[in-house]
Amino acid sequence: MKIGIDCRLWGETGIGRYIRNLVLNLQKLDQKNEYVLFVLPKNREETLHFVQNDNFKIIVADIRWHTISEQLKFPQILSKESLDLAHFPYHSVPIFYNKPFVLTIHDLIPYNFPTGKASALPFFLYWLKFLAYKYVLINAAKKARKIIAVSNATKDEIIDHLNVDSSKVTVAYEGVDSVIQNAKIKNQNYNSKFKIKDYFLCIGNAFPHKNLERLWEAFSVFRRNDAKLILVGKEDYFYKRLKKKAQDLNFSDRVVLLQNVSDQELTDLYRNAIALIMPSLMEGFGLPALEAMANNCLVLASDIPALREVCADAAIYFDPYDIKDIVMRMEEACSNDTHYYSDKKKKGLERAKLFSWQKMAKHTLEAYNSLTL
Repeated sequence: MKIGIDCRLWGETGIGRYIRNLVLNLQKLDQKNEYVLFVLPKNREETLHFVQNDNFKIIVADIRWHTISEQLKFPQILSKESLDLAHFPYHSVPIFYNKPFVLTIHDLIPYNFPTGKASALPFFLYWLKFLAYKYVLINAAKKARKIIAVSNATKDEIIDHLNVDSSKVTVAYEGVDSVIQNAKIKNQNYNSKFKIKDYFLCIGNAFPHKNLERLWEAFSVFRRNDAKLILVGKEDYFYKRLKKKAQDLNFSDRVVLLQNVSDQELTDLYRNAIALIMPSLMEGFGLPALEAMANNCLVLASDIPALREVCADAAIYFDPYDIKDIVMRMEEACSNDTHYYSDKKKKGLERAKLFSWQKMAKHTLEAYNSLTL
């Protein structure tokens, strides 16, 4: 087959990491099919250096996602390549693209949290955007030959909310990048680059489903060991709003926001934290939890299906709606019960070995090859 992969989010975090690892491992696993990678102009050079397989071709598609051009022009670019199959690793699929395709759905978080709080847009414009998202998603799920979910929790959501037959949905778990997993372990609870001792770590954006406002409330109460809270993310509208809340709660001096963190720096942050804390109300997979376990970092996690699926008995769970419960788990993580938490970390290291990007690519390739075109 000649398979096209939409790689326009190549340089982004999250889905970009998923796309890069998919392409990296397909090069190793598949010597039969041909691939066409559609990238933005800014990612062309990086992709050219990344691809080391003659069966892979790169096409520049100067079209951003969630735009009119995506809906009208991108199908034309795809059609020029005479693809047997396309793979959209993100739900933003052109509604007029009518050739066979596979779709990856990472989560249905916007579907489950349809409130204006999840956007900096005016409420009316947000709802128009939400309705467009919903229409595009439902259309894509209906037309896709196969849907890849990143967890069984997400698969259940897809079947329930999008009215998709279960036989159409397959699960391919995410993995941990080797550069994040293979660094040497440094002194516990001390980060050499950022000069911070005794800290909890929180990774990702500050959208409302991440539940950081309750974490803020909990951290304003928590005072054990003068520990700090390091957030790795982007200082956008939501983070600025949270910084204002930290000032109001009088603990802004104990919160550190880090941006543009490299993989090596992220590894250092994981391995020297008291614990990673994930207070999310919903996740599609929970990649930071997996990365933390692979780096001998204790995980404090919301008791939600996706995080239970990834971490099993290797994490400490709390009720994400109960601020007192969050505080209690942070206090316990700072206790002297080293045997108990060493056991959790050991289980986490073993648990993380069950996941890999190579397995993800293998399951994805199986999904490609299962289709009769």
